[in-house]
Amino acid sequence: MRQKSSQAKKAFPPRKFSDAFKKQVVREFEKGYLNKDQLRSKYGLRGNSAVLNWCRKYGKFVYAKNDSIGRPMKDPQKQRIKELEEKLRKAEEKIKIYDKLIEVTNRELKEDVIKKIEAKLQKSLLVKGKSK
Repeated sequence: MRQKSSQAKKAFPPRKFSDAFKKQVVREFEKGYLNKDQLRSKYGLRGNSAVLNWCRKYGKFVYAKNDSIGRPMKDPQKQRIKELEEKLRKAEEKIKIYDKLIEVTNRELKEDVIKKIEAKLQKSLLVKGKSK
């Protein structure tokens, strides 16, 4: 069996690519036509992580540094919907927490703090309306 010598692997100097070229590669990747390996082969890219690094820098989607679960969805609208659904879920959790906080505050103060706040807002709006 033939062994590879240490000189078999040649060290290539780093290549520089324009930002426009990098953005073009990222667009092709995000459209889903080619995967990272296919893009590396097509453009003669040597680094294993070049395309991923460019996606992090120029891409429309979020590419996790570590626990990466792969490429984003091919359809940007589906990705956006997924992101918005996650934001909605978090907002709904906050609302539940705020509702509980108001409930506890009402119980402790033995009055309806929402009505109190609304009354103050109405009063301040009336004062602003008269001052114009």
